[in-house]
Amino acid sequence: MNRISKLLLCPMLAALLAAPINSATAAETAKSKSSKSKPAPAAASAKAAPDAAPAASVPQYQYSTRPAAIAGGANPFNRLLKVAKIPHQAASNDEIHDPTNEGSMILQPPLEAYEGLPQTETGLGNGVNWVKALDDGNIKPRWERTDPSAEPMVMDMNIVRVPKSSMPDVVFPHRQHTLWLACSNCHPDIFIPRKGANQINMAAIILGQKCGVCHGKVSFPVSECKRCHSQPKQVAVNGGGPQ
Repeated sequence: MNRISKLLLCPMLAALLAAPINSATAAETAKSKSSKSKPAPAAASAKAAPDAAPAASVPQYQYSTRPAAIAGGANPFNRLLKVAKIPHQAASNDEIHDPTNEGSMILQPPLEAYEGLPQTETGLGNGVNWVKALDDGNIKPRWERTDPSAEPMVMDMNIVRVPKSSMPDVVFPHRQHTLWLACSNCHPDIFIPRKGANQINMAAIILGQKCGVCHGKVSFPVSECKRCHSQPKQVAVNGGGPQ
């Protein structure tokens, strides 16, 4: 092969070798553009559907069978602005107590237990004003389960919390709580006994945290606003806003 032939052959080989690469690249580019601009065919979507993993079902909380499902979640016992259709139901079907627990069945029926007790204005929750019942001497909670003569360690001290909103200040009375509960029921797991150590807001309470651990479950619901927000805000001497 002479020199001229070699010079002609080299460009031809180079063109042939480059052709498959260039055409494949062009085809892939065209395919990519097509997939971006056009929706996938219905048949392909239908075929891919069975291969997709099924979405995990969200467990629905059932009062009587799955009490563990609400751990750390929203407080389903909080009957916000809702009066029970059939109040004071027995523990077997009140959707609060576990009907499979033998201890629930030995509780005194509510209609008997609440007879003669002072009622709240709204009737929310169980409708009983338990603080007034304590103050009036209608009830005397047993401090020790096995010792009816044991006396509570009552702390007569109020804590005032000033919300940033226009709501009245919150007054937390230790007396009414310590007539029922020992300090260890709340401290330190729920509330750290140190000034400024506890961040409390209504969102957390409604979710069953802080005050919501009890209120809405075994105490009046959080919709009884004025029972906690009970102290008017202090107004500055110069006529300014809340202090």
